[in-house]
Amino acid sequence: MVKKNVLLFCSLLALVCAGHALAAEKLVNGIDANFPPFAYIDQTGQPSGFDVEAMNWVAKEIGVEVSHQPIEWDGIITSLLTKKIDIIASGMSITEERAQKVDFSVPYWVIKQVMVAKKGSPLTIDDILTGKKTVGVQQGTSEAKWLKEEAAKKGWNLELRYYSSSPLAVEDVLNGRIDAAAMDDAPAKDAASKKDVQLVGTFGMHAEEFGYAVRKDDKELLEKVNKALTKLMATPEWTELIKKYELDK
Repeated sequence: MVKKNVLLFCSLLALVCAGHALAAEKLVNGIDANFPPFAYIDQTGQPSGFDVEAMNWVAKEIGVEVSHQPIEWDGIITSLLTKKIDIIASGMSITEERAQKVDFSVPYWVIKQVMVAKKGSPLTIDDILTGKKTVGVQQGTSEAKWLKEEAAKKGWNLELRYYSSSPLAVEDVLNGRIDAAAMDDAPAKDAASKKDVQLVGTFGMHAEEFGYAVRKDDKELLEKVNKALTKLMATPEWTELIKKYELDK
């Protein structure tokens, strides 16, 4: 009887281990589904963008399947920490505040924050910051935090209006509900190439680096991702992705 119980226990343990191994072969990547050109939902309803394709390559390199789950940006780190997703590869700036909660991969892109206004607008950065203007910004972003803090410290006479995505802020620039929108330069250039908006310029915030985010206890995953991402950045495929999504402009 004891021998049979031992055999049963070993069989159950093997099944549990197999289940864990299977789970480890699949990753869910949380994305901001309205952040072109890094991540968005294309015309066929599928996740697409620079980060989506790069993460597909990384996942294949480390031997796992990956799916891309749209998540509200303001709660995306919470979704990672509560294990609703396994990784964030979606244009996330590496900041000290975020690094207290998650671990970041090697940096893969450098971005600047800019203001956009309606095409033909005479507004300058100084006009926007101190001229009683309304500025749209995506909730939960580093630029939203920076603008709020700097406005309080420097007494800037502007009103911040928060949006769930940068493209929604751009739409309100176009329809005249706000005067300008603050965002990363890559999506700003993407918007300017498709909409009647123009880049006004940077507004004093320092440049930031993008990285993939994982939970702090996922050291093995981070090591594999770093190795694969570093390898990808040294390949012609990386250069092709940059050209495809016009990040070289």
